Amino acid sequence: MFRMSPSSLLLLAPFGAPFFLRSACGLLIGLACCLGSPVLAADDVATKVVAGSDFSATREALVEAIEAEGLVVSAVIPFNQMLARTAGDLAKSASPFVGAEIVQFCSSQLAWQLLEEDVSQIALCPLSIAVYTTPGEPAAVVLAWRMPGQGSAGRGRAEKLLRKIVDRAAELARLRW
Repeated sequence: MFRMSPSSLLLLAPFGAPFFLRSACGLLIGLACCLGSPVLAADDVATKVVAGSDFSATREALVEAIEAEGLVVSAVIPFNQMLARTAGDLAKSASPFVGAEIVQFCSSQLAWQLLEEDVSQIALCPLSIAVYTTPGEPAAVVLAWRMPGQGSAGRGRAEKLLRKIVDRAAELARLRW
């Protein structure tokens, strides 16, 4: 059996790795992150461009798709209006959107499942999907949503529900033309 001297134990970091080795690995990982390709902040945000529609029709289709699931829209947040209203106070030239709203909704069954898995998953409620257009591409209406991940059955179910609603909203928005 291998035995370490008492003085060697002082150099051990958690999990038995020598402290200097753990520090060197941490430094190398940190440098790799800084010098490597840029990390996108939107790794947990999904988007879908809705072709053949406009902002208003897509927003209406989104609300309709949510309600078709038996869910109630709890809020429609006029996000672009807030940005336009506060741009001058923050020394910004203008909102980066032509139109932008965030539609919030919740499923009580899904909320209970998420909370029974882990009460901190309250942060995932309510679910929300944004609809927006930008000046650079005013004809491209985009739906965007946070992906809750697949870390639990409830999160997987939430992600599946969000995708179903977005797909249905995109289909409905195209049919309105």
